[in-house]
Amino acid sequence: MAETTAERTAGHPAPDFSGWTCPAPLRDQPRIVMGHGGGGALSAELVEHVFAPAFGGETLATMADSAAVTLGGARLAFSTDTFVVRPLFFPGGSIGDLAVNGTVNDLAMSGARAAYLSCGVVLEEGVEMPVVARVAEAIGAAARTAGVEIVTGDTKVVEAGHGDGVYLNTAGIGLIPDGVDIRPQRARPGDVVLVSGQIGLHGIAVLSLREGLEFDVRVESDCAPLGGLVEAMLAVTPDLHVLRDPTRGGVAAALGEIAAAAGVGVAVDERHLPVPEPVAGACAMLGLDPLYVANEGKLVAFVPRDHADAVLEAMRAHPLGADAAVIGACVADHPGMVVARTGLGGTRVVDLPLGEQLPRIC
Repeated sequence: MAETTAERTAGHPAPDFSGWTCPAPLRDQPRIVMGHGGGGALSAELVEHVFAPAFGGETLATMADSAAVTLGGARLAFSTDTFVVRPLFFPGGSIGDLAVNGTVNDLAMSGARAAYLSCGVVLEEGVEMPVVARVAEAIGAAARTAGVEIVTGDTKVVEAGHGDGVYLNTAGIGLIPDGVDIRPQRARPGDVVLVSGQIGLHGIAVLSLREGLEFDVRVESDCAPLGGLVEAMLAVTPDLHVLRDPTRGGVAAALGEIAAAAGVGVAVDERHLPVPEPVAGACAMLGLDPLYVANEGKLVAFVPRDHADAVLEAMRAHPLGADAAVIGACVADHPGMVVARTGLGGTRVVDLPLGEQLPRIC
């Protein structure tokens, strides 16, 4: 006989939802589920209705990839991220690469060049020492490639069965150049929406190894530091309105978050999305939508129309932006909503994903 809700929660105080204003599904979830960490609607509701009210603060309310703060007269970007990917090593990268590049890229989405990182390591009792050493070497190599220094850290060990080998947390700071103001709320109707290259590679690379899938072409993660690409874009104009790295939840989640934050609509053309053939084939086989598949070395940019051509040219001149493309525009219609024109000429709503299609991808 199926266990009832009352039986499952016996011995635990029932949550008091009376003061909450969030819609379902959070209201219907008395416990955390995997989707709460997926970067979609469940994650957004958890942050908006549980953590943000408890933490408070105007800076947090911007919900940007990194916080822009002023300290001693300097404008700093500050960000932190935690990485629990399974498996630890995958085609094109590892948890160590993700930990460095993920935080470097979050800082870059504020226009900052990362300078210093911290690294917290949670190890599970019993994990092999060569595995730990390999992760550490990957972290160091990625930091050197990104041009950042790891200046502090912490290590904890949990009992066997209470972890998954290695978990990492990185935090970072970097300087924001004068005249740069990049945040989701700055999206404006008329902005051109750009993506820096082929999408969906990271999610499919991790899935292929985890599930033992074989494709005609080896799919590798796109994990890479984006600071240099952003610097090339800022050299064209400091007036980039929004930058976002579409990690968990993919391009769909990134666009949805921006549309909601700025109260604007976003219209994209699926025919212009740079989806590589192996990703398209894998998604067709598995019933996935490339728009929702995670990336770890791509960015989405909202750029004023009069600068869009020059910014796109600068992106394409950089190794990490060679396949950059215009995928749509910011519009006044349907505020807070993303719509896509399909290959058949119709349109569809691109909802914020509820949880995530592929768990544990970062």
